[in-house]
Amino acid sequence: MYEYYASEGQKSLPYAFAELVDNSLSATAKREGHRIIDIRLLFDEGQGKHAVAVIDNGCGMTSKQLNNWAVYRLSKFNRDSSTLHSDHLGYVRPSPVPRSLNSDISFFGVGGKQAVFYIGQSARIITKPAASPDVHEFVMSKEDFERKEKNKEDIYCGVIRNRKPGDHAHIVAEDELFLQALIAEEDGKDSFTAVVITGIQSDHITYLKQYFHLWTRELAHIYHYYVHGIHGNELSQSSKDNYKQSDVDIQITLVEKAGKQPRSVNLRDVSTDMQTLYINSSAASFEFRVQAQGDATVEGLIRYHPFLYDRETYPQDPYTSIGPADEEDDECLVLNPEGRGKRPIFECFWNGRLIPYTTVSEFEWCARPKKAGALPAECYNRISGVLFTNDRFPVSTNKLTFMDLELQLRDKETIFTRVINGQDQRVKIQREFTSWLKECHEQYDKQIKFMGFQGVTSRSDVSTKRLQHPWARFSSIRWDGKTYKAGQHVKSLKTLPLLFGTIKEFLLYGDHEGDVFATGGYVQIALQPKELYDEVRTIPILKIDRQATTAAIKRNIEDELAKLPVKLKVTWPEGTPWSDCETRPVGTPLGPIQVEILNKKGEAISRLPMGGNAAGRKFLMELKVIWHSPKGDIQTNSHIGVHSAKWDYWFRKMENLNKLGKYTLHLQTILNESNSTTWAGKQLPFHSLSFALKEGDAETFSVGAISTPLQVGVPFSLSLELKDEFGHPAHPPPDLKPKLECSSLEVTHEGTAVSGTTFTIKGVRARGSVTNKVHTLKVVLEGLRHDSQSVQISMLPGLPHSLRVHPDEEKITVENRTAVGFKVEVLDESNNITTHSKLIVRSQVVGVPEVPMEAVDCSNTGMGQLMSKPLQLKNVRNEQLITVKFDLPNHQMVSCVERALRVLPSSCVCRVEVYRLEGQRDAPMLLMNLERIDWTAGDALGNLFYRLYDEGEREIPITPELAQKIKVNWSANMKGVDVAQGRLPPVCVPTLAVGEQFYQVAFKGQPSVETSFIIMPRPDEPELLKVNLKETSVRLGEVLPGNIYLELTDQYGNKTDALSAESVKTISVSAEGLDTSSLAIKWQESTQSVCVSGVRFMDCAPGQREVRFAWQRYEEFVRLRVNPGLPAKIIIQDGPEMPVQVLNGQGVDTPFVLQLCDEWDNPSPDQRVVIAVMSLSPQLKVKAEVMSQPVNSEGKATFTLTQITAPKGEYKLEFRGKMNSSGILAPTVLVNVLPDPCKPVKLAVDYDIGALLFAGGNFPVFTVTVYSEDGGAVRGVNPASMSMLLWKGPASGQQPPPEALTLKSCKAKKTEKQECLYFRDKVIPERAGKYTIQFVLSVDKTKAIWSKQHTISVVPSKTVKLAPEDPPATPVVSNNNVLANRTLVESLHLKIMDEYNNPAGEGCNGQVFVSVKSSSGCSQKDRPLFEGDSSRASYPLENGESLIKELALAENSPGRDGTEYILVFEADILELTPFELPFRFYNDVENQRQMSALSQKKDRLSLSIDVYNSLFDTNKQLITELKGRLQLAEGKEKQLKSELQKKGLASSLKDMSEIDAQISQRKAEMEQIKRQPRRVCSIPDPFRTSPDVLGKVAHLAKVEDDDAAKVISWHLLGDMDCVVTVTTVAARKIYDDTQGRQQVMPLETVFWKSNTRPLPHIRNGMNIFVPLGNPVFARDLLIYPQYADKCQMVFGSLLGDTILINDLDSANHYRKGVVQSKIQCPTLLTRQGDRIRSNGKFGGLQNKAPSIEKLRGHVFGAPIPREYHQASSHVELLQQYRVVLEKCQMVRADYDSHVQYLQSPEMQQKEQELKEQKRELQDIEKKLASTPVRTPLSSVVKRPHSEPEPCRTPSKRARIKPCRLLGVGNIGPP
Repeated sequence: MYEYYASEGQKSLPYAFAELVDNSLSATAKREGHRIIDIRLLFDEGQGKHAVAVIDNGCGMTSKQLNNWAVYRLSKFNRDSSTLHSDHLGYVRPSPVPRSLNSDISFFGVGGKQAVFYIGQSARIITKPAASPDVHEFVMSKEDFERKEKNKEDIYCGVIRNRKPGDHAHIVAEDELFLQALIAEEDGKDSFTAVVITGIQSDHITYLKQYFHLWTRELAHIYHYYVHGIHGNELSQSSKDNYKQSDVDIQITLVEKAGKQPRSVNLRDVSTDMQTLYINSSAASFEFRVQAQGDATVEGLIRYHPFLYDRETYPQDPYTSIGPADEEDDECLVLNPEGRGKRPIFECFWNGRLIPYTTVSEFEWCARPKKAGALPAECYNRISGVLFTNDRFPVSTNKLTFMDLELQLRDKETIFTRVINGQDQRVKIQREFTSWLKECHEQYDKQIKFMGFQGVTSRSDVSTKRLQHPWARFSSIRWDGKTYKAGQHVKSLKTLPLLFGTIKEFLLYGDHEGDVFATGGYVQIALQPKELYDEVRTIPILKIDRQATTAAIKRNIEDELAKLPVKLKVTWPEGTPWSDCETRPVGTPLGPIQVEILNKKGEAISRLPMGGNAAGRKFLMELKVIWHSPKGDIQTNSHIGVHSAKWDYWFRKMENLNKLGKYTLHLQTILNESNSTTWAGKQLPFHSLSFALKEGDAETFSVGAISTPLQVGVPFSLSLELKDEFGHPAHPPPDLKPKLECSSLEVTHEGTAVSGTTFTIKGVRARGSVTNKVHTLKVVLEGLRHDSQSVQISMLPGLPHSLRVHPDEEKITVENRTAVGFKVEVLDESNNITTHSKLIVRSQVVGVPEVPMEAVDCSNTGMGQLMSKPLQLKNVRNEQLITVKFDLPNHQMVSCVERALRVLPSSCVCRVEVYRLEGQRDAPMLLMNLERIDWTAGDALGNLFYRLYDEGEREIPITPELAQKIKVNWSANMKGVDVAQGRLPPVCVPTLAVGEQFYQVAFKGQPSVETSFIIMPRPDEPELLKVNLKETSVRLGEVLPGNIYLELTDQYGNKTDALSAESVKTISVSAEGLDTSSLAIKWQESTQSVCVSGVRFMDCAPGQREVRFAWQRYEEFVRLRVNPGLPAKIIIQDGPEMPVQVLNGQGVDTPFVLQLCDEWDNPSPDQRVVIAVMSLSPQLKVKAEVMSQPVNSEGKATFTLTQITAPKGEYKLEFRGKMNSSGILAPTVLVNVLPDPCKPVKLAVDYDIGALLFAGGNFPVFTVTVYSEDGGAVRGVNPASMSMLLWKGPASGQQPPPEALTLKSCKAKKTEKQECLYFRDKVIPERAGKYTIQFVLSVDKTKAIWSKQHTISVVPSKTVKLAPEDPPATPVVSNNNVLANRTLVESLHLKIMDEYNNPAGEGCNGQVFVSVKSSSGCSQKDRPLFEGDSSRASYPLENGESLIKELALAENSPGRDGTEYILVFEADILELTPFELPFRFYNDVENQRQMSALSQKKDRLSLSIDVYNSLFDTNKQLITELKGRLQLAEGKEKQLKSELQKKGLASSLKDMSEIDAQISQRKAEMEQIKRQPRRVCSIPDPFRTSPDVLGKVAHLAKVEDDDAAKVISWHLLGDMDCVVTVTTVAARKIYDDTQGRQQVMPLETVFWKSNTRPLPHIRNGMNIFVPLGNPVFARDLLIYPQYADKCQMVFGSLLGDTILINDLDSANHYRKGVVQSKIQCPTLLTRQGDRIRSNGKFGGLQNKAPSIEKLRGHVFGAPIPREYHQASSHVELLQQYRVVLEKCQMVRADYDSHVQYLQSPEMQQKEQELKEQKRELQDIEKKLASTPVRTPLSSVVKRPHSEPEPCRTPSKRARIKPCRLLGVGNIGPP
């Protein structure tokens, strides 16, 4: 039973149904009309068990036939030999029909039984044959079947029930109720068969329900051609109308349960089966027939599924499992990129029915070729096929596979023929198939054309590294009839999201050049709107929406912009909104807050809008709360909110706001991941809310700082600071009552006060002992949350209340001059010793004023000692009783305390007397205490004595002990003997009569006693005049600050009173430059001195001045410094020659040195002055190194003008000085701006406009003149900086397109203007048409000057030939009655052309005659004739063109079979090369076709060989040229190296770095030499660069010797400033520009004759006399840097024959010798500076040259030293060697590279391909049995328009281009 189970498996279930359908098709094969097959799936459990019924309206079966059906393996072939009885008359094979749709597919007697028992466990066959009144019914089960088959029992022994139609009386089981309905349908049916299967397997039921669409589709596939006919299911209406519909109707119904609509499908309505997909996606078909052994026949059909724009149309099985989609969808090029891929081509049908498990991959003739040809390889993946076999090809019994189909088809005897219109064509099937496939590709494939090649790039965004390069870049594409260009708005298709934007460029993988076709590529799109995306995306071109309009795209972009977020909507869900600038208590919760992001439409969004339905980047909401604290902003809260579908952006309550002050709530939209607050340069929406928080209710308090220690009984206040729960100051509640408690003190208070948040308890008093310093005070505030606070206080005694004095006796006895001593204590009200500020206890003796009051400060201790010093009562001659009173003067409330004293007189020294004794007889003069004595200064006061007395006025004898205690303050050394005798030292009076001098005599005992006197020194007689002044310097023109005081002093400088008011008249003051008019001398009464004021100096030089003051015989001198006056003006101290002449855009080399001066022209160094330079005209633009600067310490400022820009003319340049806000007079400079003759501004192009420009010829000479600002031509323009640009097409704005051809200028000829640039011998392009020419001068790297664009027309050159535009293929004709086989030319367009294939026959009319000639020299009678038996045909030639149409040979035309002839096309006008077209002539059609194919192949091979030969010839030419260039470069290198060796420079030149080092070293030496000081001419020369101007005379020559330069320059001093011009016009122009101030000398007006005469002392080569002093012509000492010939004319005219000689004596000797020889002697100059005129006069200042310094730069400059020129020549030689060496290395590298390329495998492969093609060509020529056909003429080879025409002589650049770029990589026969 292997075959029975062979097809088991869930996917094989449709094939089991197919076995039953096969039986039904066989049963209905001969039925006329509709053939109905009904498959019912009865799965309604309410109607019984599950069942499957297959019902047909076929012929039915008799009881015998039914019995035969039940027998296993009883096929239609062995029924005759069976032992069973049968009414079968023997099998008759049906006649052949198209597609073998003969319904003869019930074949082996196996499939039906297998199917029944594969589907279920039991089967009931109900059948009624035609013309039978009974219905036969037979039941069999799988188990009985297997058992009987195993035992080889006859199964027909079962019961076959015969009954009437519609009789279901025997159906009584409940699980078979569904049969009643089936049997009821039997009425009215002529014949039928029904197979009812029960016992369906559960997995089959599940499959049949769930995959109803899948297995019904598979059945539609199996019976596709039975259901739809031989042409299949063509869905187009026209096809349905044209073809007859099939009569087979297969209906499938699924009944599941009551109430549910049954599912029903007709296989005719299924449109998703593979054959339907194949048929309807194909564009063309290729039919063929296969004849195998015997009558085994196969009908084949191949369909072509074209590539349409963006996808392969080859259908994919819609139910094939597809892997997960690639996330990188953009990486795909096209949809279904491989088409068929690796799937086989052919599905196989047997007798019109699909054999599902057999396919044929391909045949040899339709397989993809191994070598690439003209047909793209992907075309072979676009074909599908079907094979229809008859029953001669055996299949398996279950009809799932063929047995040996592919083996038979690949047999060598198998014949393939093509079928056209139902007729077999015996042709080569492979050639026919290839031709058909090519036609399909060309006609039906719709690909993309890439245009505007822009280069090759790499893509780093491609993950596969090998695919990152190369990518060709294009600017536009042509697709589906539309052109897409860069910058165009487009929309994407099938992208997530949809993209809108503008095209940037197109990308195509591969190394392409020019316009190409491809199936797909990529486009770079700059996404729009830019504000939303701002990125460039790369997507496949196929995803461009071709239906989208520009308006719709722009509208979408605007809609996208409207989706951007614009604002935030903030709501407060709990109804507690906070308004802006609102103030609330601290701790108030903020929130919750709900935020929505709105766009312009007012829609709430949570993501950044993206294209299409793709999800954009999420928005987050950032919440920040900023506290504006006094120290700065502090962030208190920061949260990031995520969007919720229910709550949007939700922020919970914030309860941590507990700081006072201002806040800002800031809500900011940010982007997820990046946290950016901006998008596309714009700020995302935000919202700010400002609010403030104040304090809350008071809940606690703190006791303020107490100024401890406190005092007993002294009231104080307690400050209580009330606070809220966060510790912020809070206002106290009303009716707050405090309580104060202290255990060690009595505490009371008077009241309370409230100020803001402070609660004050006033008048708090504490009383008690202060032995404990610290006490605890408790403060209670009832009503607060925290109502009590304890504070530690420190107590001190209180305010003074009473005094306590010790001793406390009533009367105390004491001697005068001795101390008593009392202790005093101050007590407070609690009897604590107290302290207090200003606690002064005073003691006073009542009634005794001479005893001073005493006081002691008890502020710190509270106690003190009084009267501790001895009593000092006066005149205590007897005992005295006194009272001492103690009190506190600052504390009146404290009571006084009194004590009584008994005082006795003192016995100590109490008085000292001083007296003066002039003589022994004179009475002593007592000096009283503090007596004032007037005495002369510098004198001495002597004879002083002293005496001592006690308190009782008793004189005390002087003892040595007492004498030692005597001290004086005017002498430290006193003689002890004199003091003991009572004598005092003399007093020396000071020399200065200033103030008073105090002198004292003291007794240093106990007590100390002293007496004193005062001496007042007085001045002596006047001796000197004293001058007092405050300032010693004064500015010119200003008055000396302050007054000068005059006094008369004595010898010690003491001021005397000798001067008075009358003395003023006789006082005099004098000095140099003193302005006496402002002098004032006055008497000053307050100082008793003379006051002098108004001292001023005018109009004198600054410096030191002595001023003399005199009165009578007294005089005095003082020295004053006179400084320059105030800045008054600015002068130009040094600068360029005036007026300043400068070229536009250049600067002035000589700086302006400005000096700040006062009004008397004295330099003023006041650095407060700032000087600026500025233009007085808006047209004059001035740039300086510094535009403004303060003067330096010398009062100078230097300005160097670096650039002056202005139109031609005179301008004023002003220097402005300013000090503070005041201006200072400054000079104005006249500037004459001249146009720069070296600055190019315009290009002028001159050429022969009327010349005809013939293609391939030479352009006329283009003369380009570069004009400067002054309108003259610029000389010395570097030819390398001038370029000529040429491109095809019209003018393109100001600058040419990038593809323009660049040409360089040529060297000017001697006969041409040297100031012009010439472009000659430039080849005209070979293609006729409009071209544009433009010239450009590169001034520098950033600036260029463009000429106007000149449009030229290139016309065809001389007409030379008659040729077609496109070369036609070689015709092959045969001699028969079919016109198509005799046609030589269907349509050929001939034109008159020049040698470059440009149409050149405009206006040419005539006839074109066509004739035939033989290439083998056959006779005229063997030549074929045209229709009408004519040997010549004619066609009209109009305007140079002729259309040859339908040129054919005559029927039965002469001609040799297999011979090659040539068609000759000749024009009857001009002498044109005729066009020749070879063709082959054959006598039979078959040979014609074969030879035609060979001829075409030969043409292609010939063309390919030509290209290969051209490639190899070009490479050989390139190798030869490179080798020659290498030899030239190496020769030049050796030559230069030899020169370097001669100069000693070649030893260290091994590589480029050493050469560069040598060049750098030599250049450094040159720069050092140039920096060495040498003689320079400082005369400005602004005209030197003007056209036709040589320059000033002083600059035209150099003189090496200093002495010669000095004397020659002095001799020509009047001419040194003269400007030498070439023409009078140039001289006149300078004269006009300078208003005649500049002397000029045009050379064309100078008469000069070349003078080669020797010196005058030489005649006939012999010296007339022996000269002294080395005479030489002065002009021979001049060195000309340039214009040597013109300079010889100049100085020949100026110097003439002037001779230079060593000294004056030698000059006189020389002149004497010349004159005596009767020869005119010219002017003689000596190196010492003397001059002897030509008339012999010498001497005097006019004939003596000054020193070279006094010439002030008007001297010839010194030339650069010879060492500089030597180093320069070395540098030039080294640079030449470097260039040659570099070029040699480059050429060698090119040569080696190209040799390596020629030996590469790629070139060797090309050589091998060339050999193979030549060998193949020879084989073809042998087959053609003719002489080799000429290769196509180069004149008729059409070149693509996108490629440039090849030049006749390839340029050097083109010849060295690597040949692999010439596009011959894939050359070969197709």
